[in-house]
Amino acid sequence: MHLLTWYLITANRLKNMKLLIKNIKTLAQVHDRPIKFLAGPSMKKLKTINNAWLAIENGKIAGLGSMKDWEGISDWTDLEVLDATGKMVLPCWCDSHTHLVYAGSREGEFADRIKGMSYEEIAARGGGILNSAQRLRLASEDELVESAQTRLDEIISQGTGAVEIKSGYGLSVESELKMLRVIRTLKQTNAVAIRSTFLGAHAVPPEFTGRKTDYIKVLIQELMPEIQKQKLADYCDVFCENNYFTPDETKEILEAGKKHGMRPKVHAEQLSNSGGVLAGVKCGAVSVDHLEYVGDAEIEALGDSGTMPTILPGAAFFLSLPHPPARKMIDAGLPLALASDYNPGSSPSGNMNLMISIACIQYHMTPDEAINAATINSAYAMGLHETHGTIAVGKTANVFITKEIPSIAFIPYSFGSNLIETVILNGKIAFNS
Repeated sequence: MHLLTWYLITANRLKNMKLLIKNIKTLAQVHDRPIKFLAGPSMKKLKTINNAWLAIENGKIAGLGSMKDWEGISDWTDLEVLDATGKMVLPCWCDSHTHLVYAGSREGEFADRIKGMSYEEIAARGGGILNSAQRLRLASEDELVESAQTRLDEIISQGTGAVEIKSGYGLSVESELKMLRVIRTLKQTNAVAIRSTFLGAHAVPPEFTGRKTDYIKVLIQELMPEIQKQKLADYCDVFCENNYFTPDETKEILEAGKKHGMRPKVHAEQLSNSGGVLAGVKCGAVSVDHLEYVGDAEIEALGDSGTMPTILPGAAFFLSLPHPPARKMIDAGLPLALASDYNPGSSPSGNMNLMISIACIQYHMTPDEAINAATINSAYAMGLHETHGTIAVGKTANVFITKEIPSIAFIPYSFGSNLIETVILNGKIAFNS
């Protein structure tokens, strides 16, 4: 669609929200047809238009093209124009795995790890997830909303336009429901797209020590019916790991979640090869996440499964874990998504720009692969690929404009720099530096 055609169509619609971004140095992740995700060799190419324009109306992408096809506008009424000379425009990052709602930080454990304590040793003395659970139980709903909103504002300013948020620091009926209500409040009061995940099976709370079967019954028989009644969660997740939940327990919980309207996700192969990927594939999980210890059997099982393997560079970096075999998975023809795992204990950052840099520097992903992983593939990993993750006519207008930079590859290259100038959510400017 030419820009003039777009304007003539929309000019007669009074009071429509219209936005034009012109003179874009590079418009990236452009697609002319719907796609679910990119896999294997197709991840190597990021589709772009140089010297481009992008038109937005009523929260949707209404048109795009090259400036050489631009015929000009005679009537600028009710049209806001942004000049992006020397700047890039990309779809907002989609962060498909976070624990963004929590009470208090855990820098003490950070110092303990530096002194030589392992993640498992810290957890065994009541740290880790149980530490966060104790703090969350004491926090009010309003306090949790306020602190989570601060984090949400931060990641929006860094270019994130869609985010999944998990429960799992409550570990009781009352506190898990409290967390999920906080996520619902954030959904209702923010332009950023939010998906909610029930992660009651994050750990076994102290009051159920030695009675894990009883705790699983609480998750399935008490919490899930109430979550479904109140429509509090889109997904159900399980931490499948030694000393947490076994593959059989994972499948039991996920199958129950499906019956209560929640699609499966799995924390898989983070600390060991524990069977989480195979359990997730068998249950039809939308994603399996972490994957530091994934092996050949898991890679084979993921082929054509529809389950999105998702790596979380922040957690592996912060905990000094082995790198997930990202290169091997892509070369085997798999898709790969990228998320932050924003949480207080193992990845206290939701900066997706940094995650992309780590993926390139440590996992040997190309900039194009990393950006594809953090946009369309991570949108798929939270069921948003039809509306988010690419720039295409009719999709939600969630995009960001960079500062003046020489190339797309400069984004992961300049790790630690803040290159996001403007963030647009649902067609409206949500952040401007």
